[in-house]
Amino acid sequence: METPTDQRPPASALHDPVAGACSGDEQASVALGRRSGWGRLAVASVDGASAVVGCSASSPLHLFCPRSRGQAVWTIATTHGGGLVAGDAIELEVEVGPGARATLGTLSATRVYRSAGRSASQLLSAELAEGSLLAVLPEPTCCFAGARFHQEQDFELHPSANLLLVDWLTPGRVACGERWAFDAYVSANRIRVGGRPVLSDAVRLVVGEGASIAARMGDTALLATVVAIGPALAAPARALLEEVAGRPARGDDEVLVAASPVAGGVYLRAAARRLEPGLDFIRARLAFAAELLGGNPFERRP
Repeated sequence: METPTDQRPPASALHDPVAGACSGDEQASVALGRRSGWGRLAVASVDGASAVVGCSASSPLHLFCPRSRGQAVWTIATTHGGGLVAGDAIELEVEVGPGARATLGTLSATRVYRSAGRSASQLLSAELAEGSLLAVLPEPTCCFAGARFHQEQDFELHPSANLLLVDWLTPGRVACGERWAFDAYVSANRIRVGGRPVLSDAVRLVVGEGASIAARMGDTALLATVVAIGPALAAPARALLEEVAGRPARGDDEVLVAASPVAGGVYLRAAARRLEPGLDFIRARLAFAAELLGGNPFERRP
């Protein structure tokens, strides 16, 4: 998504790693005039390292950069209260410049609270330049009983760019007796490489559309989608495809998984009967990301 010219940082900021401090004052001042929930993150290669060169957000969205410069920039997106309420509309634009690398994660699970009618929404639009890498690695989404959530994520990749994406969902507050008790969950991921669509994938779970959500999901405790595309991810993508191909599905498996090749990479969908084994399964398969990002984002925050 193109950012209006008057919202872009001055040209000097594109070469100033200090511009990536991502302080609260900076976010508020740069985002002034934008609607609530809007944010922008720009990462570039500066003097041989990836660096934040633009960072702004308006409440309830906040962006934190615990690592604003290094082998890869690490950014955390969060909201007031650590969750989304009815009517919240988050819109984040991400630009990763030539040769730069960035990780986008969350502090904890994205909690979506009960809604009286209006949905909470998240829109992510990302542009990845030549040789760049973006890893979108949030914690799972957790929709409370009665919640309504809509998410769209659009990625535009240069043919030499790389994308690692995880999009996953849990049943809700199981300890409180809530299991697949939300009213609506819709998540769509669209990826274009060199202007050509290579993946359009969606999960839609809405009350009133067929059987109940709980009946459709059964004993599933985690539903996960993983996409790895790009030259830097080609080898681990092949390894994932080979592993899944050699892993025949059995009815008593703790984790059921399927994988398909896409644009020289891999598209993987997994369903786990228990949450922790499911989380461990996905994180173990993505351990290769630590070498690309300068650390394992699933294990620690820098």
